[in-house]
Formats: sequence, structure tokens, C-alpha cells
Amino acid sequence: MDGKTLQSRLQEILSGGKAGESSRGTGGGGSSYGREHGDTGEGRSYPVSKPIEPEGARVSGIARLKWVFFVLALLYVLISAYHGLLLMSMGRYLVVAHPPEKSDLIVCLGGGNVERGLAAADAYRRGLAPHVFVAREIIPDGYDILKQRGVSYPESRDLMILMLKELGVPESAILTRDTPSESTVMEAGLVRELVREKNHRSLILVTSPTHSRRAFLAFKKAMAQDEVSILVIPSSYSKYDPEAWWKNPKQLREVLLEYQKLAYYFFKGYL
Repeated sequence: MDGKTLQSRLQEILSGGKAGESSRGTGGGGSSYGREHGDTGEGRSYPVSKPIEPEGARVSGIARLKWVFFVLALLYVLISAYHGLLLMSMGRYLVVAHPPEKSDLIVCLGGGNVERGLAAADAYRRGLAPHVFVAREIIPDGYDILKQRGVSYPESRDLMILMLKELGVPESAILTRDTPSESTVMEAGLVRELVREKNHRSLILVTSPTHSRRAFLAFKKAMAQDEVSILVIPSSYSKYDPEAWWKNPKQLREVLLEYQKLAYYFFKGYL
């Protein structure tokens, strides 16, 4: 193809393109070049372009991340500034104490024999109730072997009864059951049976300060249908300090364990 032929060919294409544009502008068909070569526009492939992510989406994501860091930093500052108040609130929450009133029965809950026994004996001597209930705890492993070998080893219940008697509570005023109890919930069940048997209408729970909240809630749940008034006297002989418990390793373990038990009782439906 010589130069003149090429030039004329280009002019033909250009003139056809303009005619096509003109026909499209007026609603007509394709270009003359397309019609001459049988090209109707069908079957043509065009490059597919991916949508471009808006710049604003990336900016908003960064903004949200900044807010998260800001909230975390604020929480850290608040906890650092007010951790003392938070810890004291945690310590105080565990303690339930009611003004003492005359009742039908004093319940000395198992565990912490000395501090709880002292408080139960005080309540009895003050004339708050005519009887003291002491639950039997689970027998330790190997206890039967000791009995078979003739070894006298007192149960925790025996030690509690002995202590109460030495503190001025007559044996006739001490009530118990032979069914062992391994938890506060089981103790509440045993006391409920006694309450129904004796037709009692009021109780005084004597326990450790950190145990008083869980004991009160568990007994309330167990006796919800019995219309029994329940008061709590946390032992004043305990060294527990709700204002500084986290500074004492023993009390620290006690509080953390008690919150674990509270959570467990809650999810099990015991409270």
C-alpha cells in the first residue's frame, strides 16, 4: 500500500467515525465503517475495571481505630486513678450484715469453725435464738480406715459442737443432721427441711464476712416458697478488711475465690 492509498484510507476511516458519532447523537445506528464490514457492535469485549475503594472508607476505618485506642487509654487512666475505690467496692459487696433480731434458729455455717463458732455462741448468749444448727461436713478420705484401726479422730462438726459447749451453749440447744453437706447450697437444703419440720419462720445465718453475700442469696433462693425471714451476722472475729483486702495475700485469695464461687452459683441458678 503506497502513501496516497494509506492517506485516503485514513480519511475514509475518519469521515466514517464522524458520521458514526453524528448518527449516535441523533439516535441512528452504527458507523458506516461498521456497517460496511458487518460489525453491528454485538460480541465486542471491553476491559472490565474493578471498583475503586473510596478514600473516605479508609479514613473512617482509621478514625474508628483511633477511637478504640482513646477509649482504652481512658479506661486505663480511670482504673489507675480510681482503682482503690473499685477494690474497696468489691470488698464491701461481699459483706451482708443485718441488725440482729430475735429469731427461731441460729445457723452456724460450716467452714471457718473458730471465727464462726465464736460469733454463733455470742448470738446464742444474747438470746437471739433458742437453738443453734451445725451441719455435718463431708467426711475426709481415709476416715473410715482410722475408725477401723481404732483411731479416734473428731469430725469438724464434733469440734464445732465441742467449742460451742465450752462457750456456754448447752448441748440440748445444739441441733444437727447426719447427712453430710459439702456446699452452702446443700446446707441451705438441710436447714430448709428443719425449718419445715419445726415450722420456723426466722433464721440468723452466722458465717465469715466474705461468705455472707453468697450464703444470704443461696438461702433466700432455697427458701423462696417458705416465707422465712433470713438475717445475716458476719463474724466480727474475722480479720477480713474490705478496705484493704488486696494488700493481704490470704484475704486476696479469699476474695478472688469467693467471686469465682458467686459466678458459679449464679450460672448454676443457685442464687
